[in-house]
Amino acid sequence: MRIEVAGSTHVGMKRNHNEDNYLVLTEENLVCVADGMGGHSSGEIASRIAVDELGEFFRLTSKDQDATWPFKMDKQRNYDENRLATGIKLANARIFERATADTKYKGMGTTIVSVHFAENGVYVGHVGDSRVYFFRGGILQQVTEDHSLLNDYLKAKKLTPEEIENFPHKNVIVRALGMKEQVQVDVTRVDPLENDVFLLCSDGLSGMITDAQMQDILSRTPELEKACGQLIDLANAAGGNDNVTCVLARYHAA
Repeated sequence: MRIEVAGSTHVGMKRNHNEDNYLVLTEENLVCVADGMGGHSSGEIASRIAVDELGEFFRLTSKDQDATWPFKMDKQRNYDENRLATGIKLANARIFERATADTKYKGMGTTIVSVHFAENGVYVGHVGDSRVYFFRGGILQQVTEDHSLLNDYLKAKKLTPEEIENFPHKNVIVRALGMKEQVQVDVTRVDPLENDVFLLCSDGLSGMITDAQMQDILSRTPELEKACGQLIDLANAAGGNDNVTCVLARYHAA
């Protein structure tokens, strides 16, 4: 198994600092994106803690198979699902501890999306409204489900198309790291095929351009680094209302 990866982040056109962070941990076949939130620089700190803790947990558990995990395994999940979910839960605990220990960090939090390429499949773990897509055969499909107020309304079918367009709380998320002492982590398994491309992004990308536009760029631009730059440039050209982060990872079976 071999993974090609490219990633980039940009402050956008309206913000004066970047609260997004991303991780590319090639030795563990792990990538993730975190979109921080909170006053001043605390969102940036929360997202940095998230990617650092997840990466460190994967390094530790790779080197020491008998390492003590901070949370019990979920018997409904296999080892790889548990490993990814536990790493994210650990990140949540560290952010929550930091926020409660220092008043200047009160209320800070972050979304996270992560993809781990394991021997028996690809595992996608996430909390919040950052997204993971996968691109196969010219078609882009969303893997994750937004943990947002808008998505809750959409699932309940309570909004008309016009109400969706004018929904006043599109940026309200209902689940994030750091909000509570414990967090529920969604984990999805994907059976990969040769040349599948996984796209991880903050809502600074998915909120500014359409899935069709993303699909078009990936269809026309096979070079991951170039495609990553084009996606971010397009989000900024559309207004760049938020920080923009994109990671692309292509799967090769050998």
